[in-house]
Amino acid sequence: MQKTLPIKNQMNGVFIHVSNLSKSAKWYSDLLGLDLNPELVQSPVYNIPLVGSSSLTLDDHTFDPGFKHVPSNAPLFNFYAPDIDEAYQYIQSKGIEVTREIEWVGETAWFNIKDPDGNVVMVCNC
Repeated sequence: MQKTLPIKNQMNGVFIHVSNLSKSAKWYSDLLGLDLNPELVQSPVYNIPLVGSSSLTLDDHTFDPGFKHVPSNAPLFNFYAPDIDEAYQYIQSKGIEVTREIEWVGETAWFNIKDPDGNVVMVCNC
């Protein structure tokens, strides 16, 4: 039986720190095949609509003049792709930089890409 604590074992969202909110909103929306209304992209944050209970928020730190963006070299999170080979071909067709080629461990496969700010994101079949 699990204890009731003030912090739950549930992850609600991921924040990605970006330098250009409009450019990043367009990139992530295009990657995920989402329509984007540029008028809805307003600093400091833009929420990418996702399926499920998790959220993806792009944050340009407009109200934090001391913030210095340092891209993550390790994956921040992963996008689900049931067919990893098809996902890889899709990424290549978009000219997105692949930072780690497809790897397999048993039935699990993944590869890593870079977003416009140099943040690494994983694409994984689980």
